[in-house]
This record gives sequence, structure tokens and C-alpha cells, in this order.
Amino acid sequence: MQASLECCINQANKMALCNWVRETGIDLVQINGQRRYGGPPPGWVGSPPPAGSEVFIGKLPQEMYENTLIPLFQSVGKLYEFRLMMTFSGLNRGFAYAKYSNWQGAKEAIATLNNLEVQEGYTIVVCKSLEKCELSVDGLPASVSQKYLEAVVLKATEGVLSITLHASPYQKKAKLAVLKYSSHWAAAMAKKTLTEGTERLCGENMKVGWLKPEMKEKLRLCKEKHGKHLGSPKHLPMSLKLCDVLDCLNTLCRQKCLGTPCFFTKCVQVKPGGWLQYWCQLVIPAWPFPFSGLLWVQEDAPNTSGHEKAKSAVARLALRKIGESWHRTGAISHLS
Repeated sequence: MQASLECCINQANKMALCNWVRETGIDLVQINGQRRYGGPPPGWVGSPPPAGSEVFIGKLPQEMYENTLIPLFQSVGKLYEFRLMMTFSGLNRGFAYAKYSNWQGAKEAIATLNNLEVQEGYTIVVCKSLEKCELSVDGLPASVSQKYLEAVVLKATEGVLSITLHASPYQKKAKLAVLKYSSHWAAAMAKKTLTEGTERLCGENMKVGWLKPEMKEKLRLCKEKHGKHLGSPKHLPMSLKLCDVLDCLNTLCRQKCLGTPCFFTKCVQVKPGGWLQYWCQLVIPAWPFPFSGLLWVQEDAPNTSGHEKAKSAVARLALRKIGESWHRTGAISHLS
């Protein structure tokens, strides 16, 4: 009887979520065990929030969903992204992440919502997220090359910032790779893809995990002592380092045969203090619609720096939306 009652309650909560999504028009995307809002949210133009803007939310009731959680966490600050971890049965896994537009929002969320009783018998935990962005891949064959590793990782995962290759300190005749990503979300998706996806790295004893502080320090000390990566005969530079957002976009369009991105920018408004507003539109030949946005930039006079910042902001938006389009799994259809 108790199990039947809980099932009815959860179905009612799922229905309330579906109704809320239809009424608000909010966009939820389910990817690899987590359901995400925003990142960026509608109307966002500019760079992602700085480090320290995300909070971890724990001890959630499993039948509580975004229709309750997003308004609650938006009540203390502007949300950039909200991620709820999900089970295959449609319950949440008891924890989530909320990223705010700045660190003040995260600070207010911790001060206001930590130890809040959201349901009888359920007091949630809200604390600073570690925002881990680096993975270690240990147990790679000694024969694996930097070029091969880059090709596999860049094909299988998104948001790669750098890849370095080292001799493994734990396994003889094996190598260890350090993969750095643009965000915790990108790193978490990469970790899941490389361990469970079809594009797995080679090596029977390969282990993919978060890069631990002690390992990072060990690699740093070894590099300082020997002037090279741990056990490597020489420095192994990246042949492709996608740190620049425009490079990311050009690479993506080339790999997916979307055509060459074309930007149109214009300074549309000037305010005292050197503040300029730029409009930018991005057209990708094989993409069905353009991307556009407005961005305020502070500079001494209208020049190319403002135009470049506007282009970079719209390119980030395009990369996010294109990635979501390809990975979208019909989150709303999984709610009922």
C-alpha cells in the first residue's frame, strides 16, 4: 500500500512538472543521466560565469523536480544553469547543481537555502561546488601517441582545453593522460563517455577518474625536477589546443561540414564611461537559423576589440545550442 501511494505521488509530481514546462516554455534537456536547464539560459550574451558561481545541492527528496527546485533557487539570484541528476526510473538521484550568473548568487544560495526543510523530514544541503574540470586516464598502452589520443578525445568529447601525456606512476609500461575541460559539466560528460560510450580509449586496465590533487602535485613536482612530463623522454605538445572559442567553432563547422561561419557586427549604442553596445549575428551556411545577440563592452572608443568580444559571445552561444541540438534526447518525453 505504501509503495502504491508513493507511486501515485510521484506520478502526480511528474504531471505537475510537465504542466509547468508547458506553461513556462522552459527548456529542459536530458543527457546521460542528468536533466539540464540553461547553460546558458535564454537571452544570455557573454562569457559563462566565473569560477565559484556554482553550488552543490544534496539530500533532495527523490520525487522533487525542477518545477519546485528552479523557482526556489532562482529566488536568491539569477540562474545560469541548473542540473538535476536522474535515475532510469525517472526519480532524481538526490542531488543537483545550480550555477548562478555570479559568485554572489552562489554565496546567497548557501546562506539562505542550506539546511532548508523543503519537505517534511527532508532538510537539504547547499554548499560550494568543487567544479572539477580535469580527468586522469591511467593505464593507456605505452605505445599510444599524443596524436592518436587527441584524435580520439576530440572526436568523443566536447569542451577540451588541453591534453597532456605522461608515464603512469602506478602501472609499469603504461601511460597516463590528463584531460582538461572548459567546465565541470563538460568534464563529467567526458568521463561518462570515455568509460561507457562507444568511443572508448584503448587499454584493458584503463581507468578514467577525476584528477586528484595529490596526483596533480606529483606531476607538477616531477616537471619542475626534470623539466619534462613524468617519465616522458620529451615534452609532448598538443597539436590541437581548442582554447579559443572561435577556433572551436571553426573546427566544429569543418568537422561537421557546416560551412564557414560568417559574422556581422555593429556598434549600436554608446553610453558615458566608455560603454558600447554591440550587435552581432552569426550565420552558419548549413545551419537552419542564425544566432544573434547584444553585448555591452567598456572601451575608450569603438574599435575591433568590441567587435571581437561580440563575435566570441555569439560563437559561445552557437556552440552550446548546436551541441544541445545533436545531443537532445527529448527530455519532456521522458518525464511522464
